[in-house]
Amino acid sequence: MIIGILKEIKKDENRVAITPAGAEIMKQNGHSVLVQTGAGTSSGFDDAAFTRAGAEILDTPAAIFSRAEMILRVREPHPGEFGHLRAGQIYFSYLHLAASEPVTRALIDSGVIAIAYETVQKTDGSLPLLAPMSEVAGPMAIQEGAKYLEMAQGGHGVLLGGVPGVDPASVLILGGGKVGINAARVACGLGAKVHVLDMNLERLRYLSDVMPPNCFLQMASPAAIRELIKNADIVVGAALIPGSRTPTLISRDMLHTMKRGAVLIDVAIDQGGCFETSRETTHADPTYILDGIVHYAVGNMAGALPRTSTIALTNATLMYALEIANKGWREAMKTNPELRRGANVVNGTVTFQAVAETFGLEFTPIDELL
Repeated sequence: MIIGILKEIKKDENRVAITPAGAEIMKQNGHSVLVQTGAGTSSGFDDAAFTRAGAEILDTPAAIFSRAEMILRVREPHPGEFGHLRAGQIYFSYLHLAASEPVTRALIDSGVIAIAYETVQKTDGSLPLLAPMSEVAGPMAIQEGAKYLEMAQGGHGVLLGGVPGVDPASVLILGGGKVGINAARVACGLGAKVHVLDMNLERLRYLSDVMPPNCFLQMASPAAIRELIKNADIVVGAALIPGSRTPTLISRDMLHTMKRGAVLIDVAIDQGGCFETSRETTHADPTYILDGIVHYAVGNMAGALPRTSTIALTNATLMYALEIANKGWREAMKTNPELRRGANVVNGTVTFQAVAETFGLEFTPIDELL
């Protein structure tokens, strides 16, 4: 199979879909790898490294789209690329379709096989291709939250861990999944008082065994959120429903009950965001202040740490991409239920129910197309 690796064009997106080491493994399995000029430079992988791995370097995305049977990408296609998509081509990346009707309709119209990293799911419910970026975004959420608590950044001037004789900051984390637990570990390690809310009682029982004493676990509910945000210095939105738009957990009215200069970090902005007042920001302009509350809602947080993120992403995605390349998408999905769950749009049909319901589109189970 011919694999195409495109340079990311989303603002401040510095990751690349695969490392040269991953490209070499693709070549060893008999596949051709096309890499757009400069695709890996921001991640620390220059064109020469990909050439040594056996990849062919091409100057333009159009050249790669025209030849590649499968596109590997970090992000969804940009509107300027919609015309390059073609029927039967595989597009394997983070898609977050429930947050973007234009991208969803473009994929439908093009006839591609669109497989979303974020909905590839194991039988235990875990999300193996979302996990590595969650492991980056969770700690980063606390780093950014601590920075924006500084008064010069718009915060109210609180040190996350406090000092002897002074209380530490209070951190509220909405969601105890991969993002939430990694955020909580860092916040607890810095000495903050951390509250984690989750809807899954078994998850809370597990967290009670592994988290330190300054992490307080509670069943999520609107009442619990309303109460805890009153004293929160940082709120991390880490809720996720795979493939669906994220539920709104904090309304604009609730901001008026918070401390002025508190910080909201919306890690779920890719899927629509946890907060009513969230709007996507960029690394170049990451925050805005609304009703006295600092909002941070960068849609590609892990793009700020591209070296770590690219290696972690390749470690997770390569085995799935290789299976698709070796078997073809139909056979790979027939034999691997995890990949079947990743199918979002196939040959003009929406095959992920939550996406179809979000936009009122017809849903066809992937099994009917196999």
